[in-house]
Amino acid sequence: MDRNRLLNRITIDPNIFGGKPIIKGMRIKVENVLALLEQGITPEEILDDYPDLEIDDIHACIAYARILVANETIEDIAMEIAK
Repeated sequence: MDRNRLLNRITIDPNIFGGKPIIKGMRIKVENVLALLEQGITPEEILDDYPDLEIDDIHACIAYARILVANETIEDIAMEIAK
């Protein structure tokens, strides 16, 4: 799946978790998915614990994090998500 389609799975809503990025249509923060991966939880285990998630949602969280550390601005990300 290309990066833009992955990023379309991430949304920011100021009314949900104070505007933290979440998986679109869910109340699951990108931060939480990344924390699980950081702890060594496998994507398969995450999917077992969160049956509404899809593997592409996990990939979207990783893509989102990569963009942030690649020194792109939040505005660039927001513009890509809006496309």
